[in-house]
Amino acid sequence: MSQRLASLGEAELRRRLRGAGLTLQLPPFVARLTSDVPRVAADLQRLYGDFEVGADDDFADFHLAVSYDRGWHAWWRRLSGRRQARFSTDGLAAFTTLRATQAFHMIEWGLNWAVTAHAHHYVVYHAAVLERGGRAVVLPAPPGSGKSTLTAALAQRGWRLLSDELALLDAREGLIYGLARPVNLKNQAIAVMRAFAPDAVMTEPVPDTLKGTLSLMKAPGDAIARVREGARAAWVVVPSYEPGAEARLEPLPKAQAHLLLADQAFNYDIHGVDGFEATADLVDQSACWAFTYSSLDDAIRVFDELAAAP
Repeated sequence: MSQRLASLGEAELRRRLRGAGLTLQLPPFVARLTSDVPRVAADLQRLYGDFEVGADDDFADFHLAVSYDRGWHAWWRRLSGRRQARFSTDGLAAFTTLRATQAFHMIEWGLNWAVTAHAHHYVVYHAAVLERGGRAVVLPAPPGSGKSTLTAALAQRGWRLLSDELALLDAREGLIYGLARPVNLKNQAIAVMRAFAPDAVMTEPVPDTLKGTLSLMKAPGDAIARVREGARAAWVVVPSYEPGAEARLEPLPKAQAHLLLADQAFNYDIHGVDGFEATADLVDQSACWAFTYSSLDDAIRVFDELAAAP
């Protein structure tokens, strides 16, 4: 019988994380998580409470751990209030040590890394994906474009969130899947989203990271309930936030859209000809746009009009 993570309670969740690990169902993957950092359990409860957990002996695609750093240098940092944590996968340390306040973000980053490094049965793009009326919009964009802020806003206004970071294209089906994981918000976007969607569930901001101040917004319940449902791309929209700009869509040449998606794909070269053809099919079936915006309300209006068009 399936069990939701929220039903465990934080004390039981901490016990599992410190022991054999928590088996978390993240369709289409399964991850086993271990951690001795208490805030990891609290943030898991807040953001993944609606996800299902499995038994200790269930198969897991990824084994991820975030643990306090050890040794004399770690002892000194603990005394100075700057305790460090380290991420590892399959027992092997990866990445550098970071402040323990970033422990949960390290799990999110580590899961992204694990998917992009191993999930080659998908073409994996660095792009957000949302669905409305059975049709998906793909939002590829470099950092600083306002992609995650726009994604979070759309997810709070009737668009089903598939992904904020990783779009998983099944080339055989022609469908895109996502994990309905939290949306990563940075710096000023945190306050913007709190004002835009006061009821959204978010983690406490973590300052002084390499990316600035970070907070994660929980995926809406409908997105999590439908996490196993793929969607067929209907639009490729490249967003760009410009202060004071009016919300506007401008046609984007399909060749340019293809090049951008290829550039944002983690395993395009591994798939070779199949990756090229899968990306070409995605672009061919989609209306391609460049989108400039500053106001989230105006952006929502434009996207709703896009979804309402035949």
